[in-house]
Amino acid sequence: MKVGIGYTNNHDAFVSGKIAAEAALAGGKIEKPAFILAFSHHQVDAEAFFRGLRTVVGAGPPIIGGSAVGVITNDVVSYEGFPAGVAVLQSDGLDVEIACSGDLDLDERRAGKRLADKLVHKADGKLLLIFYDSVKTPPTASMPPVMNASPPLIQGLEEGMPSSVPILGAGLVGDFAFNPPKQFNGYAVAGQNAVGALFSGACHHYYQIMHGMTPLDGIRHTITKMEGALIHEVDGRPVAEMIDAMYGNQNWREQSPVRRLAIGIDHGDPYGDYREENYVGRLITGVLPDGKGIAMFEPDLDVGTEFLFMLRDSGKMMESAAKNCSDLIRRIAKDGKRPVFGCYIDCAGRTALASDTLHEESDIIREHFNRIQVPLLGFYSGVEVAPLLGKSRGLDWTGVLWVMAEG
Repeated sequence: MKVGIGYTNNHDAFVSGKIAAEAALAGGKIEKPAFILAFSHHQVDAEAFFRGLRTVVGAGPPIIGGSAVGVITNDVVSYEGFPAGVAVLQSDGLDVEIACSGDLDLDERRAGKRLADKLVHKADGKLLLIFYDSVKTPPTASMPPVMNASPPLIQGLEEGMPSSVPILGAGLVGDFAFNPPKQFNGYAVAGQNAVGALFSGACHHYYQIMHGMTPLDGIRHTITKMEGALIHEVDGRPVAEMIDAMYGNQNWREQSPVRRLAIGIDHGDPYGDYREENYVGRLITGVLPDGKGIAMFEPDLDVGTEFLFMLRDSGKMMESAAKNCSDLIRRIAKDGKRPVFGCYIDCAGRTALASDTLHEESDIIREHFNRIQVPLLGFYSGVEVAPLLGKSRGLDWTGVLWVMAEG
């Protein structure tokens, strides 16, 4: 397999697409592009960027991806200005099928089922890569954003897919302001879409989740009043007032999403020791207009759900990225395989800007891939999707590293 990576930060979106694609073809010595991943910031005109890519790669190969808060490559991490990145893959053994489904904001489960039904389910299907619009409704002056829900989307996909096929991917956002994202769905640019790429053939696929949250105090709480993605009461009390007491002030109410505090749901042994790999985190997008409730990234919690308040721990985030990336690379080598391409799906909340760190967490991933001289393209997402404890799930404040390998 040949892989080329291109990056640019140019206000002219059409030129940006051309430059990024040309750099990828040249860097990977690619003659026949077969599959393209491409991501661009909200400030980059998606339609013009897509057209720029097409002038270089031609009309044949599918292009999937879309909006991203920022781009990660072997050489750069960028989420300021007009960042855009592309990975171009060429391989006779690469078998990938593309399909898309619209009206995501009307019914996520139906959109997922339609997408799965469009894919020809081959016996050797190895991985389904999905991207979808994270934002259903942008925020207003008085209301946090409303997000498309990953659980019903994944449920719909699983209703039409073999259970043996892992689902990996991301909910896309284009900036920190939660403006509506755009999708590259193979051969067009669209909104409120889900796009899937079903991989089969000779290539091997590996993935690893990077965590980084720690319990605030270990006390379990119960949701006692909730509607959709809006939590009104916890333990019979207005949840916003509980958070005021934790912070000792109301400054957190000005944040969207809330920077340090999150919610963690334990999918392991509730009476066992804390293990980060058993927890699914949920970010708080902001306080509700009534000043009593909070909005969550995902509407997948219910009245009666038990949870822990979690801290987004930047130190643990760095440790998790270093350990899990090293472990994955060692696992690939132990299997006798050779990594040929890495894609890092990184929550936008893990940027140095959003997590108040001096260094970028994604630099750890870049350093590992530069050490083994493997092409890397990553992007900053709204939601990450990967299998956790035997089930594909939407995740918050994680990094998901996907590696393609040969051998």
